[in-house]
Amino acid sequence: MDLEKLRKEFAARLDSVRNSNDLEELRNDYLGRKRGILTALLKEIPNLSPDQRGKAGKEMNEFKRLVESELEAKKSLLEQPAKLEVTDWSLPGKEYHPGAAHPLTIVRRRIEDIFREMGYAVAEGPEIETDFHNFSALNFPPDHPARDTQDTFFVDRLEAGPEKRNCLLRTHTSPVQIRTMLQHKPPVRILCPGRVYRRDEIDATHSPIFHQMECLAVDQRITFSDLKGTLLHFLRRLFDADIELSFRPTFFPFTEPSADVSVSCVFCRGKGCSVCKNTGWIEILGSGMVHPNILENVGYDSEKFTGFAFGLGIERIAILMYGIPDIRLFFQNDVRFLSQFRVVL
Repeated sequence: MDLEKLRKEFAARLDSVRNSNDLEELRNDYLGRKRGILTALLKEIPNLSPDQRGKAGKEMNEFKRLVESELEAKKSLLEQPAKLEVTDWSLPGKEYHPGAAHPLTIVRRRIEDIFREMGYAVAEGPEIETDFHNFSALNFPPDHPARDTQDTFFVDRLEAGPEKRNCLLRTHTSPVQIRTMLQHKPPVRILCPGRVYRRDEIDATHSPIFHQMECLAVDQRITFSDLKGTLLHFLRRLFDADIELSFRPTFFPFTEPSADVSVSCVFCRGKGCSVCKNTGWIEILGSGMVHPNILENVGYDSEKFTGFAFGLGIERIAILMYGIPDIRLFFQNDVRFLSQFRVVL
């Protein structure tokens, strides 16, 4: 047996040990009772000639003690706590990139806060809706253009049941109003935010996915004046400006009377600029008194209760508040764009 060779092999193995598992494996290889190298060599000593046994036994025991002491020393070294790195305070600090709230999130939460202050609750609903909740209950006639596949994304639901057919990606958040009124008796005061879907070509002002925020109030003796006062308070709080409102008659299937609402331009204060096309006004939302047919569709007495509703696009508000030129910026996840909106929510 060549003990010098064994010592060199052991030293090389010991130098490569990096953790306790490596150390335990090395211990078993040399001192293990079943497969240990030294254990096997010691068992061979009785087979040597009498004049070789003494010298071989002495050398093997010395080597065994060396292995044991080296293993213990390595164990102590591994168990020592790692040395603390010395900080070089002259080096430049690490750049910190804090997260930023998305501008649509900022606008949505700002609107929600304003309406919560006025006693409204925030209500949400499914994005895959039925024809009844999205169209029929909202007084859309069967031949209305919005029911066409050119305007609406229709889908088939996998589960069975009466609502499997005529399902679609909601085109507005008004179905949340229907679901709420079917579940709750008046008075009702809710705000309905969420994603909606329409078949629009993508350009600077249109997207097949966008966000709406709709408001509904139903109670006894609610009038158009309540709608006007609510909108005036909301929009002045939203834009932090003493703006004025302009109502222009229009038609919506779900409200009667209906009105498009414009605000005096927040950029030129009504004097005329490129944003308002020199009119002094910016159209911002649609509104009106809840149609009696809708109240009847949800089981409300239209002779006793009245209500108002209005809806706006959150992207539209964000574009006006921040001067954003292209709606596609909201959905491109460009860090250079998003990093400009550092608002703590």
